[in-house]
Amino acid sequence: MLGFALEAQDGAARAGRLETAHGPVTTPAFMPVGTAGTVKAMTPAALHDCGAQMLLANTYHLMLRPGAERVARLGGLHRFMAWQGPILTDSGGFQVMSLAALRQIDETGVAFRSHLDGSAQRLTPESSIEIQHLLDADISIVLDECIAFPASQAAAAEAMRRSQRWAERSSTAFRRRPGYGLFGIVQGGVFADLRRQSAQHLVAVGFDGYAVGGLAVGEGQAAMLAVLDATLPELPRARPRYLMGVGRPDDLVGAVGRGIDLFDCVLPTRSGRTGQAFTPEGPLNLRNARYADDPGPLDPDCRCPACRSHSRAYLHHLVKANEILGAILLTWHNLLYYQYLMRAMRAAILAGRMADFAQAFAARWRSAQLAK
Repeated sequence: MLGFALEAQDGAARAGRLETAHGPVTTPAFMPVGTAGTVKAMTPAALHDCGAQMLLANTYHLMLRPGAERVARLGGLHRFMAWQGPILTDSGGFQVMSLAALRQIDETGVAFRSHLDGSAQRLTPESSIEIQHLLDADISIVLDECIAFPASQAAAAEAMRRSQRWAERSSTAFRRRPGYGLFGIVQGGVFADLRRQSAQHLVAVGFDGYAVGGLAVGEGQAAMLAVLDATLPELPRARPRYLMGVGRPDDLVGAVGRGIDLFDCVLPTRSGRTGQAFTPEGPLNLRNARYADDPGPLDPDCRCPACRSHSRAYLHHLVKANEILGAILLTWHNLLYYQYLMRAMRAAILAGRMADFAQAFAARWRSAQLAK
């Protein structure tokens, strides 16, 4: 079982400490996404330098290539990817949903065609848990049915109830041992009553933590935050809460203020590869010609290699020339910024000033959007 202790609470915002088999994680925390056993454009040493404490890896992708059994034979995912800190693996449900016409869902699980070679594959609650066990994930996630947005309330209810039954089967299949945990996933689309029902059912089953899934799929920030407002009061205070696949810096601030502890998202790494940098003054698009002659750093207070050694003009050149170094430097910068944001919110919670922090952040973010 995972250890989790709340160290402070400021309104609904929480600062805590998660204890795993591969070390502690102070919360709130952001997990860089290492889909296929690597965070794109980053080395493990660079991730450590950014302040990352825990990474996310993907069950679906790793089961297809190189295969969970191979990873297990080679000593588990930590050794395979040379990352000694904690790892959370998602169950593969979201990726299977994205296959659309290539998948077929029934009560037992999901049959699908590999996006790599078209081979027939099957994922069940039990096999997803076994794959995550072979990978040696510190935190495993139950298999769920994640529906696309928009969806009717009837469709969301059907998927939510199937996810409830799959969560029970996942819990039965999970091998409990010290430092390892299993999270349930709250589903129910954008419908508050379904979200409450889902959360209550998962709490009755009992999990080491609770994820909120099925968001950041097009519903918009207001709807996402409304789902959190309906869901989080139903979850136990003493267990960690994880918002899956979110998001923008302003999403993170809004979610921490409502009581979320853990996040993951591809946005900082994907943005780094497409020329966008996040800063305390808002996002910058380095493709913009306005930076071609700008001698200043992205952020004068940032300690990443991009800011310490290079100008906005040079980064603009790298992005326009499609040089790999541009992706590396901007990804490094973005991940460091996200870790800075998590540390700043944690410090604000510990000091009892989260509301002031959120207000100041929102003012700067709005100003940055108006300046575009």
